[in-house]
Amino acid sequence: MRVDLNADLGETVDGMPTADDEAMFAVISSANVACGGHAGDEASMREAVGRAERFRVAVGAHPSYDDRENFGRIRRDPAAAELRASVAAQLAALAAAGADIRYVKPHGALYHAVIDDTGHARAVVAAVADLSSRLGRALPVLGLPGAIAEAAASAGLPFVQEAFLDRGYTVRGGLVPRGEPGALVDDPATVAERALRFVRDRDVETVDGTRIAVDAASLCLHGDTPSAVAMAHAVRAALDTAGVEVCAPW
Repeated sequence: MRVDLNADLGETVDGMPTADDEAMFAVISSANVACGGHAGDEASMREAVGRAERFRVAVGAHPSYDDRENFGRIRRDPAAAELRASVAAQLAALAAAGADIRYVKPHGALYHAVIDDTGHARAVVAAVADLSSRLGRALPVLGLPGAIAEAAASAGLPFVQEAFLDRGYTVRGGLVPRGEPGALVDDPATVAERALRFVRDRDVETVDGTRIAVDAASLCLHGDTPSAVAMAHAVRAALDTAGVEVCAPW
């Protein structure tokens, strides 16, 4: 068995890191690097690229709505052309920082919007397809199933489903909104057990105790979640002990 372990990193705000990137890069296989929309700047992107090279971690672009004030967590409604241009600019910024971009994962409110908003999903995918064309290879899109998966398929791009180790699930398979009870999971032992269940049993327990099927090739930990480093080490130890190979699929 094998699985990817990804984390949202490079999320500096006004030059200040929101996570212990050095510690997280040491245990993950893929890094979703903020590229200016919600966080991050040229210096943080270059620093993330350097860490990725040192730790042999795959770099993914983590574009957002252009909303640094709210860390990209507020739903926006830009025109399709505006959103496409914004995402394209963020991907270009990360590439200019020296990144060998292997995949793209939207951030925050944009991540959730493209699950059911066909227009936003197509705009994001169009930007990814443009970069794919320039690179001469199809960049995968990482996320939850929905409009984004359909848009990626229509554009000839691979779609990779992920699961969240540190977020609560609803019975419909979505994430419990931040701020609501059960939204965050931050106990290392609980998160490690969840990782094993995702890999071996392909399911997760929702906030109301129901088990739902989740077929994911990548597992996500947020770098700014409480106990992120402890959780990452617990997850990696559990997977290693179980004989699960942690590696990037890109």
